[in-house]
Amino acid sequence: MRLPFLLILGLAVVQVSADAVLVANTKHAGSKLTTDQVANAYLGKKVALADGTVLVPVNQNEGKPIRDEFLQKVTGKSDAQIKSYWAKLAFTGKGDAPKDVGGDADVKKMVAGNPSMIGYIDKGAVDASVSVVYTAE
Repeated sequence: MRLPFLLILGLAVVQVSADAVLVANTKHAGSKLTTDQVANAYLGKKVALADGTVLVPVNQNEGKPIRDEFLQKVTGKSDAQIKSYWAKLAFTGKGDAPKDVGGDADVKKMVAGNPSMIGYIDKGAVDASVSVVYTAE
């Protein structure tokens, strides 16, 4: 009797996973990024928009399901692998990991206030304060 319940519960968890989108300042409305550009930004490589704006990515806090899902979809690496990657870069002085912020509302606030910042949020949290530049699929 427990197994069917656990299966149903497991399916319900999969269905409530977030649809992540990458947002930028409204100054960049109409801009679209590729998966490679987003991955490069989150792996510390310089990515610039057509107008020359160099993108500065932000992460949601550790432990948020959207963080794990987004990073896996975009970079092909788990959160643990990303942390290890950034630890090596920081140790060698070659870069610092993206700043961690709270959740969707915090990401929107940072992105809305800085034309260089990008960050991922749940698709349902998008409003007029930010512009969608990439959809993780």
